[in-house]
Amino acid sequence: MYILDEPEAALSPQRQLAVLSRIHELVLDGSQFIIATHSPLLMAYPDACIYQCSQEGIAPVAYEDTEHFQVTRDFLLNPQRMLKVLLQT
Repeated sequence: MYILDEPEAALSPQRQLAVLSRIHELVLDGSQFIIATHSPLLMAYPDACIYQCSQEGIAPVAYEDTEHFQVTRDFLLNPQRMLKVLLQT
């Protein structure tokens, strides 16, 4: 069993994908993981059980319903719109 706290810290997206690949290799060998992450790349692991911690407590959440997925998706779909909102004075 592996317990990882934000393994994506200081990793590029490409390196996060490499970590995801290594996690998969270890899962195929029978390993299990508990990962605290903000990375939508790591959360995308197939059949992962994702839990969200909030003021209401800890509850399961669908990948597409995570804030991290939604913010990343929205930015990548239209970075100009997001930057205009963020950088307006």
